[in-house]
Amino acid sequence: MPENNIPPRPPHSFRIELNLPSRQDRMDNTLLEAIRNQTENEKLKTISRTILKSLFKEGKILIKGQRATPSSALAKGITYVDILGY
Repeated sequence: MPENNIPPRPPHSFRIELNLPSRQDRMDNTLLEAIRNQTENEKLKTISRTILKSLFKEGKILIKGQRATPSSALAKGITYVDILGY
C-alpha cells in the first residue's frame, strides 16, 4: 500500500491538512482554528463562524471528496479537508 495515499484536490478549492494527536468529536471548531492559523489564504484566514457554518450547509467542505458536517468526527492522524470556492 502506498504511503502517499492523498486524495486528489478538487479544482478551485483550498486544502487544509489537519494532523490531530487524538480523535475529535466535532470538526467545526478544529477546522475553524486551523483556518485561522494557516498563512496561505488570507481571504479564508478571516472567515467568521457564521460563514464557516454556511459553507458546511452548502456542501462546500469535503473530507475525501465527501460532504462534511459540522458534527463530523475527525480521526487521529492526518485528515485532508477541502474547502470549495477558495
